[in-house]
Amino acid sequence: MGIVPLPQALDMADDAGLDLVEVAAQARPPVCRIMDFGKFKYQKKKRQAEAKKRQSSSQLKEVKIRYKTDDHDLATKMRRATEFLNDGHKVKFMMFFKGREIQFTALGQQTMEKIAADMMDVAVLEQSPRMEGRVLTMYFMSKAGKKEEGGRA
Repeated sequence: MGIVPLPQALDMADDAGLDLVEVAAQARPPVCRIMDFGKFKYQKKKRQAEAKKRQSSSQLKEVKIRYKTDDHDLATKMRRATEFLNDGHKVKFMMFFKGREIQFTALGQQTMEKIAADMMDVAVLEQSPRMEGRVLTMYFMSKAGKKEEGGRA
């Protein structure tokens, strides 16, 4: 409608039964729009809710093991880690060494390498095994990303 004086713009909005909403206050002259402000707020809230719903929240899940952990227990831990990865989360394997166990970091390294080899079909090794104090850590990231939730029957 071009540049219109404020009283005339207010009259135009009143005649239409709508609101005069300032869209860009920093512009010279300020930009206003004639619209239903309640409807505008509702639609904006809906768009934000939809964006939040589509936003994937990836968390870091920790799987704690020891260098002495048995093969069956390791398989269970890896299966659980695979579930985390399929949900789109990152997984951190942590191997703790207590007291004199710190002498066996080589065994821990072998165990971590075995885990990495077994997890390669579902995950990407983000950080190879690394000692951080008395803890040997290794990070995995999902290959496929988050699964899309299909329609439920």
